[in-house]
Parts: sequence; structure tokens; C-alpha cells
Amino acid sequence: MMLSRYLPKEVNPLYNLGALSFYLFWIVAVTGLYLFIFFETSIASAYQSIESISNGQFYVGSIMRSLHKYASAAMSVTVTVHLIKELLRRHYQNARVFSWVTGVPLLWLLFASAIGGYWLIWDERAQYIADATTTLFDALPIVTEPMAFGFTDNASVSDRFFSLLIFLHVGIPLALLLGMFIHIQRISNSKSNPPRPLAILTLAALTILSVVKPATSMPPANLDRIVQVTDIDWFYMNVYPLIDRFGPGFVWALLLGITVILLAIPFLMPGTKKPTAIVDPEFCNGCAWCFVDCPYDAIYMKPHDFRDHHMQSVVITDKCTGCGICAGACPTATPFKTVNQSHNGINLNDRSNAQILKQIRSQVQEKGSQRLLLAGCAHGPDVSQFESESVASVTFECIGQLPPSYLDYLTHRENVDAVLLTGCGSGNCYHRLGIELQEARLSHEREPHLRFKDVRVKVHTLWSGAGSEGAVADEIARLQNVDVQE
Repeated sequence: MMLSRYLPKEVNPLYNLGALSFYLFWIVAVTGLYLFIFFETSIASAYQSIESISNGQFYVGSIMRSLHKYASAAMSVTVTVHLIKELLRRHYQNARVFSWVTGVPLLWLLFASAIGGYWLIWDERAQYIADATTTLFDALPIVTEPMAFGFTDNASVSDRFFSLLIFLHVGIPLALLLGMFIHIQRISNSKSNPPRPLAILTLAALTILSVVKPATSMPPANLDRIVQVTDIDWFYMNVYPLIDRFGPGFVWALLLGITVILLAIPFLMPGTKKPTAIVDPEFCNGCAWCFVDCPYDAIYMKPHDFRDHHMQSVVITDKCTGCGICAGACPTATPFKTVNQSHNGINLNDRSNAQILKQIRSQVQEKGSQRLLLAGCAHGPDVSQFESESVASVTFECIGQLPPSYLDYLTHRENVDAVLLTGCGSGNCYHRLGIELQEARLSHEREPHLRFKDVRVKVHTLWSGAGSEGAVADEIARLQNVDVQE
């Protein structure tokens, strides 16, 4: 992505959209709790209590109200961009169907939460929302008594209405929070907090915006006259002008149509069946590294089939995305074994790691005296186009599938001079954790790690993402020039 050229992953919002959405939710929740302490839940006092918070508490009340508004607006942006990004990357197929389907209803809860908040201010914008919303719901055949009758004049609205609004404005966000946690249930090691630098910058930007352009109310609502509101919140009220222009039936058809299409996408475009991981109990030692590293919670541990006091990995096929990270985490995937060299505890069912190693060795042995191994992933730059007399290439589903022991073996036994690992953009791994786990293995922060210290000097990384073949070519040229000079 373009932002990755200028921003490190720690402050790149496009790489942390889900975590940012959680973070913004908590900002909205904390500021909302502050506002609730001073809010008067009555038709006569609601508007004035909001004005008192904004104007009577020096800057604190105004900033808290503005933070509440702007964090809510920012959350609508992060959630929408997150949806678009996942759609473009086809993160709705196979094992990801659950996360996609559970995420769609959250859009309704998010927008309902924001609309309810605007009602509580009870200014002319709230009056416009009340008129438009009741018109929208009155179009439903299940509504027998027109809701609009409850907003015909000032006398028709009671304090009970505001008690109901408060209940909904607390209850709907709680349902949203529950839905958000359900949404990430099939994702292990999920991140609900953005990196600290991004969190600090986000809060600082929202605070500055709150000071420079504080949130304000329109004149108080007056149901005895008709209002024409032009100052609407386009983040959350974008469909309201359509009610006036095309009618409530069109808006319902639009909203429900979009919802149905989003829910149907995984079933209309299911994608090709991915390979899945399989466990060989005979060679599984129960270390649980595959269980810990799996990005999709698709592995669990159970007592071993035939070894007393040992555990064994089990793959939940329906959750497995075929990323192969588990195979890269297996310590039995080492070519240094004197027996059973072709076997390890867990592999992908279409191509085992031993078969991959055999392919790499065959390619490397055909090269000249200068040998460079280029390893990439299926979602990064196309590494096969760099095959030459001195460059061998191999493509994994995810770079996390490559066991570090293979790098030890190839550099020591097959005289590979340098290894270049490439794939998705840093912080933007298609399989979530492949780059992060591989980097930790290379730096001895995670098992399995490199065996020989001198190998780390020969292993280089370039996380540049799909379409960055030019950057890969430059890095290959640099590494080959270094070897020639040495």
C-alpha cells in the first residue's frame, strides 16, 4: 500500500484497522461515561445539560464531548475501510467465512449507536433524525401504529422517551462490543489494541481536533414547527437525505440489499479449496508450537494416541486456511536428523515440507558457484521470474511455512551464499502472523530458531508486498554485488 512507503507499520493505520476500531470504541465509551454523569434524562433538561457540559466546564466538558463525537466518526471510517480491505483481499473465503459473516451485523449496531447519541442532544438535528427515522420505520408492514404520532408536537414527547433513549444508547454499544469479540473468536493472537505510537498519535489528533473545532449543538428541538436540517453528519446520517428524496421504501431496499449482498459474498465467491494441515501422530512430539503459532485457532492439543504422558496436535479442518505456519513451527521439520529425514509432525496435505526441501536442493545444486535462494509467498512479489544461473526460488503459501532449520541446512550443506526472504508488506501479512513469526524465529525470540549464528548474517528480508518485483530485483543485485566484492 502507498502509505507503507512513508509510514512504518507501528503508525500505519491501514495495517491496524481492527485494533484501531477497538481503541476508538474505548475512547467513545470512556468519554460517553463522563457525559452520562452530567446528562439530564428529561425532555426539559436534556438540551441544556449538554450545553452546560460544553460551555460550563471550561475545556474539559467540551473536549470530552468532542472526543466522543470525533472518535465515533473515526470508528465509522476504520470499520468501513477495514471491510473494504478485507473484501479486496478476499478475506471472506473458506475458513474466514465466520469472521466475515459475524462482522456484517456490526455495521447496523455501529450506526444505530451513533444515531441514538444524536437523539439525546435534542436539538434541531435530533428533531430531523426523529422525523426521518419514524418515517423510515412507519414504512415497515409490522408497524401498526404510526411512530410519527409520537413526535407531532412538544407535548407528545415525555421523559420516558429519554429514559428509553439512554437505555438503547447504553445497550446497543454493549451489544456491539459483544459482537466485536465474537467477530474475532476464530482468530488467535488477535490484536484489540493498536501499537502504542499509533494509539498516542490517534488520541493526540482527536484531542487537537476537539480543541480547534469543538462539537456544538444546533438550536433546541421544537416539534411545533418543521425544521430543514442541512448540517448533517455524513459519517452516520448519509442515508437520511435519501429518505426525503426517494422515500423510505427505497432506503430499506438499499440497506437490506447491501446487507444481503455482503452476507452472500462468501457463498457466491467461495474460492478454491485450500490445502489443510495434517498431523502425523508417529512424529508429533506434543511440543505445541504449532498450536501456539496458528493464526486462526485451528489447532488444539489432546493426549497422544499411543504415547503415554505426551500430547498431540489436532487440526480443525474447517478452521484451517492452509497457511502452513504450523509446518514451519514444527521442530521435527529438520533435515539434520539421521533417520526419518522425510517426516515431521505436521504438514500441508498437498506438499510436505520435506518435498519442498527436496525441490530447493535440486534447484540449488544446478546453480553455479554463486548461489542465492529467493523465498517468497503466494501473496507477495512473484519470485519465480528471478530464476537464473545463480538464483533459485521457492514459493510458499506463507513465508511462515519455511522452517529455520532449512536455512541452516542449505547454507551449510548446499553452500548457499545468501537467502532473501520476501512476501507481503511488513505488518500486512495475508495470513496475519507469517512475517512476524518468521522474524521472531530468525532473531532467536521464538522457537524454532536458527541453529548457527553465522547463518543469520546470510539471511536477508524484504517485506515489500505484491507488485514490488522492482525492489526485489534491486535487493538481489545488491546481495550479488556484496558477494562478488567479498
